[in-house]
Amino acid sequence: MNLTWNIFCRVIDNFGDIGVCWRLAVNLAERGQSVRLWVDDASALTWMASEPVHGVHVLSWTTPFDMSGMTPGDVLIEAFGCEIALEFIANYADGIRAGGQKCLWINLEYLTAEYYAAKCHGLPSPVMSGPGKGLTKHFFYPGFTSGTGGLLRETHLLEQQAQFDKTAWLAHYHTDGQEHSRVVSLFCYEGMDLRLWLAALASDTVPTLLLVSSGQSTRAVRRVLGHEMGIKPNRDKRGALSISYLPLLSQLEFDHLLWACDLNFVRGEDSLVRALWAGKPFVWQIYPQDDGAHHAKLHAFLDWLKAPPSLRLAYDVWNGLVQGAMHWPAVTHWQSTVTLARQRLWVQDDLADALIQFVLKSRHG
Repeated sequence: MNLTWNIFCRVIDNFGDIGVCWRLAVNLAERGQSVRLWVDDASALTWMASEPVHGVHVLSWTTPFDMSGMTPGDVLIEAFGCEIALEFIANYADGIRAGGQKCLWINLEYLTAEYYAAKCHGLPSPVMSGPGKGLTKHFFYPGFTSGTGGLLRETHLLEQQAQFDKTAWLAHYHTDGQEHSRVVSLFCYEGMDLRLWLAALASDTVPTLLLVSSGQSTRAVRRVLGHEMGIKPNRDKRGALSISYLPLLSQLEFDHLLWACDLNFVRGEDSLVRALWAGKPFVWQIYPQDDGAHHAKLHAFLDWLKAPPSLRLAYDVWNGLVQGAMHWPAVTHWQSTVTLARQRLWVQDDLADALIQFVLKSRHG
């Protein structure tokens, strides 16, 4: 059944919200759905989205809200607790009441491996005030287990990975991974202190090619090295470490970056999921919270991952929970952990399919 979905997204920082919402819109469209992505700042899509996608319409979330000539559609998704425009809610509520339809208002939550994700997934929440009074929201939790909404995953992901040419991709970005025994990607927040880590790579006996993502990751590395190095790979006079700064990458090209590397350092929600699907060893920098709530979230993920002690220690060091330098890890041991985790995820429904099933069940249940 083809439905019209409305996804509402406010861009807060780091483009993580718009990244997840764009992937969700594309995933739904792949499955024959029509999607309107309402966003207050769509500028990141000029580089994040490699090309337009049939079935996805990006619309400006303005104030006051304007939906002249549009019907409210069938489903509305409130991404990450953003407050949907009251004008849209009023229009949506009027359409539901007039047509005798069931309310399909979904609050898409942040990704977590904590126990409450499965406990709260799908729960209803009556709307007690405002133009939507009398309607019902449902909490929808992405997650890593069958009791949650699953993770975003493209329908042709395995075929794309099988066709990927690592050598050609590295050559396109003026790098030669064959000259190095290992290729590592870095996607981190700017506040990272990388001094000990870069020094350990530079003094190692095995040559490393470090591919640094544009933006905050580049600034974090350059703050340590103290000089500009450009996009092409350069020896930094520190031994075995070569660094290549990458341009802004589309979501597809970011996937390719992860597929091309032996070890990936990723940050935030979207790149964590992409690292899991890449099937390569990775270390995740969780978004830090002032109250330290991210510590429990990080360890809940490590518990689900069934991470060995060496991987848990690496995560704690990388996230500043433990002091010390991160040396080259036991990547071979980590590989089996990631492979098994990916296999567990693959037999579960992905997020787009889970949403469609939830909506259809709600409409006909």
